[in-house]
Amino acid sequence: MSPEAPPTPVPSLAESDQRDITNLCLAAGLLLLQHGAESALVDSLTCRLGVALGAETVEVAILSNALSVTTVHHAHAVTLIRRSVDRGINMYMVTEAQRAVLDVEGKALDREAFRRRIQAIAPWRYPRWMVALAIGVSCACFARLAGADFTACLVTFAASTVAMGARQFFASLHFNPLVTFFLSAFVATSIASQGLIYRWGATPKLAMAACVLLLVPGFPMINSVSDMVKGHHHTGVARAVMATMLGGATAGGILLAMTVWRVWGWL
Repeated sequence: MSPEAPPTPVPSLAESDQRDITNLCLAAGLLLLQHGAESALVDSLTCRLGVALGAETVEVAILSNALSVTTVHHAHAVTLIRRSVDRGINMYMVTEAQRAVLDVEGKALDREAFRRRIQAIAPWRYPRWMVALAIGVSCACFARLAGADFTACLVTFAASTVAMGARQFFASLHFNPLVTFFLSAFVATSIASQGLIYRWGATPKLAMAACVLLLVPGFPMINSVSDMVKGHHHTGVARAVMATMLGGATAGGILLAMTVWRVWGWL
């Protein structure tokens, strides 16, 4: 029997280099976490990046508002922790960060090239008017699927388009998301309720129900379930609580609008 080959020695790494690798892992992980990536993806990519850059092992701890990264090399550990600030869901940022990590694993990027790549990633968004129109069309389509007539679909389109514009405006002023959802729901329901008051179309109640679908926190709810299924219970529960609070704020805005306009029939 031939003797086993000796293990390949791990190259030595200076403490400053290990700290730099830890910083890069933390920056990449934060970028993913802040823009809506699920916790399992943040954990996996951060660990893979650290190993690809030269660390022996990488440990990641994901909290609801912070990220901790520990790199270990030759029994020497470096731990860094940084606060995470929600910057809104943006899958372009997540995808670009993932591609950068894959390029490091494929030896297409070294440490400095990855640093420049990750620093150059900037959010890419559609124009606000285009997003508002697309949201209006989608909500009108939902109303149509529910059986609304053409007039009710137009009311839904108008209400949801204006509500999305209001949501974008309040978000640009850095309002709390709960306040933004509350006010947007109030705007949408107030506009759609006019169809019920003035009898626009045969199905005005469906317009009131469909115009607020843009405020359903679907992405946080999906992420929360995914996190809890994959063992990240802390972030999963935090995201579930936030999604529930956003739903509650939306319901509050709807109830306030129906109280102001005295329209309760669609319930």
